[in-house]
Parts: sequence; structure tokens; C-alpha cells
Amino acid sequence: MGALQRSRLMERRRRGSSVSAGFTLMELMITVAVVAILAAIALPSYEFAMVRSRRTAAQGCLTEQAQFMERFYTTNMTYTGAPAPSCSSDLNPHYAIGFVGTPNGTGYVLQIVPQGRQAVAETKCGTMTIDQTGLKTGATTDCWK
Repeated sequence: MGALQRSRLMERRRRGSSVSAGFTLMELMITVAVVAILAAIALPSYEFAMVRSRRTAAQGCLTEQAQFMERFYTTNMTYTGAPAPSCSSDLNPHYAIGFVGTPNGTGYVLQIVPQGRQAVAETKCGTMTIDQTGLKTGATTDCWK
């Protein structure tokens, strides 16, 4: 600290003004309140986005498995004996995929069911299905949009 800075500091102390270092409790409380408000706004939006992105991934998996079934039919001229459908390991904790019944010679129905936290948060679509004709179903008519 130079001589000029020391003399200014001494002059301030003589006049009664002090040099502030750090934050006051009130400033800290306001900062904490602002962060809490931002978190309260951001977390539900994040959860909504995660539910929607998992649903989109599940729909993509269901469509991919339906395409696999069509390739199987083209090769074997039957849906009978098709292997069980599966999705990526990222989707497995959130959705279970499988056949409704057993695929026969002329048709199949694939379904994907939400599970765990996804089942609780998934209020729009729930269980989704697709069949050999490409008919897609869900809890609402705009589920696959």
C-alpha cells in the first residue's frame, strides 16, 4: 500500500466513514432469495422438458421397432417368430417396450409403457402403441405430434 493510499484511508477513518469489506447479511439474504425464485421457476420447466424428450425418444424407438417388424415380414413373409423389441439402455429405466399379445402371420401390435418417474410425470400420452398398419395410439389424439 502506497503512502497516498494510507493517507486517504486515515482521512476516512478520521471523518467517521469506514471502509466496507464483504457483504452485509441483507445483501446475502436478497441474493439467496433471488436464486431460490429462479430455481423454483427453472426446475418445473426442466422436468417438463425431460418428460417430453423421453416421450419423443420412446416414440422414435416404437417407430424404429415397427420398421424392424416390416423388414422381418419382408424377409420371412410372416410376423411370427419376430424377436422381442428393445430400446436403447438410456430409455429402459423410463419405458418398457413389448408386444401386445403375440405377433401372428398377418399382424402385430407394439406398445411402450411409461414406468418409474416417467409414469408419474407422463400425463399426456401414457401407454403408446403402433400396429402393422401404422396406426398409432396414445391417451390423447395429439400424442404423436
